Amino acid sequence: MAALSVLALVAPAKADTLRLMFVGDIMLDDGPGKTIAAGGDPLAEFDALLRGADFTIGNLECPVATTGKALDNKPWTFRADPSVMRVLKGRFDALGVANNHSGDYGREAFVETLKYVRAAGIASFGGGANLVEAHAPLWIEQKGLRIAVLAYNEFKPRSFEAGAKWPGIAWSEDSQVVADIKNARKAGADLVIPFMHWGWEHEPEPGPRQVELAHRMIDAGADVVVGGHPHVTQGASLYRGKPIIWSLGNFVFDGFNTAASTTGWVLRLDLDRQGASAFSVVVAHQDEAGTAHLSKDAAPCWRRGERVVSLSCGPATP
Repeated sequence: MAALSVLALVAPAKADTLRLMFVGDIMLDDGPGKTIAAGGDPLAEFDALLRGADFTIGNLECPVATTGKALDNKPWTFRADPSVMRVLKGRFDALGVANNHSGDYGREAFVETLKYVRAAGIASFGGGANLVEAHAPLWIEQKGLRIAVLAYNEFKPRSFEAGAKWPGIAWSEDSQVVADIKNARKAGADLVIPFMHWGWEHEPEPGPRQVELAHRMIDAGADVVVGGHPHVTQGASLYRGKPIIWSLGNFVFDGFNTAASTTGWVLRLDLDRQGASAFSVVVAHQDEAGTAHLSKDAAPCWRRGERVVSLSCGPATP
């Protein structure tokens, strides 16, 4: 099948098609934070791409706060200065916070993070002031479609999980995930998309747990499954004709030094009333400071009617 180029990804979508953009881990402490503090922009090369979708979503892999104390039971903790929001504002419509670093500086810093995200005009999902808010869908209503995006984390520590009366993130408990998908359908969702933080780090392929859960979510009514967390990409596949993008890898993140862990995917997903009509990927490579750079490397793509995902689509003329 014909591949799509970076230029194709910023071309207007069809009138009856909604274009969503997903990126993986965005960590704005350490190297990326220093770049921003010095007046730089670790997302600059992707500005047109991120703004070119109808709706753009990322995973915020750090609290953005001035409060809190680093947890002493984790080898890596992150906290970005609120000034980093300038590189996210206007480029992202929503940020998922269901991940294993949102609680690195405690619940007060997590609540502060939600405040800064929303002040930037960006929706947050996968976390909230309590369990109900954490499991509430991100609703996208455009082009005659009503889409529910749900976010979950299933990588330790589970202590970040929201409770009945305390803030935190949505934990990936199978029965709850299935119930959330079905409830979103009952609430009028035309399409449901789980955005998962799952899998073992640095594994190039999805593990049995990811495969089992992805199939269970699609059986429950999900139309597409998008994942992240392993710090590497993990390919894409179909189940019952519905796409699963196992891991988007890192988008903006420093501290990694292998080709696999410094490569991420920007996913362009086209949707209509029948579900996903196509997806394609633009590759991002991070430098030592964690800045993302556009690449023309081959990546997966697919169009409805194809029985398998092509895993090696290269640049092509729109």
